[in-house]
Amino acid sequence: MIYVVRDVKEGDGLADKNTLNEIRKNIEGYVGQKVTLKANKGRKRTMIREGVLENTYPSIFIVKINGGYDSVRRVSYSYSDILTEAVEVTISKDNHQIKVS
Repeated sequence: MIYVVRDVKEGDGLADKNTLNEIRKNIEGYVGQKVTLKANKGRKRTMIREGVLENTYPSIFIVKINGGYDSVRRVSYSYSDILTEAVEVTISKDNHQIKVS
């Protein structure tokens, strides 16, 4: 059996904790703001929804989406979803669009 050991260096394409913490801190400042989510669902399918950034936690953030017929739905995404561009978050604040990345 052969084992391959590889040194991981900064800039190798791997995210470190600092990058995810920066994304988390960027999002924490917009709790309560209206957001637009564009999520990649695979096989060229994307979901675009609008909601309110409800809360942030150490590993995930929650968006409250108002569905039709008085239904409320909450979806959660991890900060690594933003880093890997599986989810695009655009915040609407004072008639300005702010993209979080």
